[in-house]
Amino acid sequence: MTDQTTTVKNVNIDKDTPTYKKLDDLYALIDGIELCMFTTRRSDGSLVSRAMQTRSRVPGAAIYFITNNKSDKMDDITFDSHVNCAYVRGNTEEWVSVAGTARIVEDRDMIKQLWTPDCKKWFGDLGDSVHDGSASDPRVCLVLVEPDTVHYSLRKNNPIVEWFKIVKEKITGETAHPQTERVLDSDELRTAKGRI
Repeated sequence: MTDQTTTVKNVNIDKDTPTYKKLDDLYALIDGIELCMFTTRRSDGSLVSRAMQTRSRVPGAAIYFITNNKSDKMDDITFDSHVNCAYVRGNTEEWVSVAGTARIVEDRDMIKQLWTPDCKKWFGDLGDSVHDGSASDPRVCLVLVEPDTVHYSLRKNNPIVEWFKIVKEKITGETAHPQTERVLDSDELRTAKGRI
């Protein structure tokens, strides 16, 4: 690694923020972004991403999604449970990357707890009184993603301050650092499971 690469990495990675604060900021980011790109690996080795709506976030940054157990992603998760959930807040360019393992959850009580009427549009009513697109439809299941690591970035200042810093850094030849990047490793995430 070159000195310049090491310097940029040291500037961008926040090593001083305590775990509880990193978690609070992470939860605020995830809770404020409706959709993520959920990436799985197919049996041919290719990666596939699709937009999914986070239904619940639990301590330790585990995430629940509602999905159709007849979808291709079920085969992908069975083949390789390693997944990535990528969130981005376009107006601030803040982002979250959750790398972890996924498992299928068929808990009907949990499904009913996380279900909202807008979920029905993803299932539809097949007209057989069983596959009715409700929370009790047997096609409805949950995917739980349990993170191994989480990387995310936060905007350091408001956009106007950042714009002035970028202009200043362009004039002085310095590299702009409008965001700070944080990492939660597996030890921090294990510790976090008891926190909300």
